[in-house]
Amino acid sequence: MRDRVVAANWKMNLCRADGLALVDAILGQLSHLKGVHVILGVPFPFLGDVAERTAGVSHVHLAAQNCHQEEKGAYTGEVSAAMLKSFGVEYVILGHSERREFFGEDDALILKKMRAAVAHGIRPIYCCGERQEQREAGRHFEVVGQQLNESVMQLQPAELNGLIIAYEPVWAIGTGLTASPEQAEEMHRFINDRLKARFGSAANDIPLLYGGSVKPSNADELFSQPHIDGGLIGGASLVAEDFLAILNA
Repeated sequence: MRDRVVAANWKMNLCRADGLALVDAILGQLSHLKGVHVILGVPFPFLGDVAERTAGVSHVHLAAQNCHQEEKGAYTGEVSAAMLKSFGVEYVILGHSERREFFGEDDALILKKMRAAVAHGIRPIYCCGERQEQREAGRHFEVVGQQLNESVMQLQPAELNGLIIAYEPVWAIGTGLTASPEQAEEMHRFINDRLKARFGSAANDIPLLYGGSVKPSNADELFSQPHIDGGLIGGASLVAEDFLAILNA
């Protein structure tokens, strides 16, 4: 059985005081939690503070929400994987639908970012998922399969380096809509089969997360599906009680 993983994605929310108060509230309630890796995906300005608070907490890990594909250079406003590593970042969220939509990122670019992260020992959390019109047209497997083919499937087995894949149907992100447990499980099983076809037994070590309006009321049913290993949590990760309830699920 793969490790259970629950990752928070704060996106561009909270200022320093509120963000650190949220981290403290979460950390203060984790002593009983067993068998779950908690990943906190926080905005760049918070990385140093959160790294200090999570240092020495073995099952809590720090993630950035993006990185640049180049090692260094004249890329004003960008952050390299080497910079992230210097803050103790262990994971980086790549390929999120909002990066694809608002910043024009495609899988060729995301693949470069993944390789940049892996080169510095940072584990990618790769996001994939279809839009509502693609789901309604019955093209969801085609779309996700193509995303995987142009990114994850281009990696060599030695580059997997703790890779995590998050299936996030775009139509369920921040909309209040959620894929049914059956829909989510069906796609996770599809992704798992594709990974096994490409990487063999190494696919067993790649956690598959569901993201898309996960909340305390649906987390237990989603996480009980055999191919869903945890979640990438957006809005509910901004409320300590909700995120802790999801962790307990």
